Amino acid sequence: MANHSATKKDVRQANKRRDKNKYYGKTTRNAIRDLKASKSDEAGKKLPEVISMIDKLAKRGIIHKNKAANLKSKLTKKRATGK
Repeated sequence: MANHSATKKDVRQANKRRDKNKYYGKTTRNAIRDLKASKSDEAGKKLPEVISMIDKLAKRGIIHKNKAANLKSKLTKKRATGK
């Protein structure tokens, strides 16, 4: 366990950041899952919101920017084909 007060504070901050990152990541994964399960006309309305969520994850550094691009590409392609 940390002995210095600054180190203890850093541990607290890291825990808080980790919890926030887990929340944002899980919320986005659930939104992606719901988007894939929805019908094509509903998916068209939800797609911009989900893409925005993915972009925010990449901006915050929770996921890599290339992973964000791959996710957005797959979702857009899935919506275009209607599958």
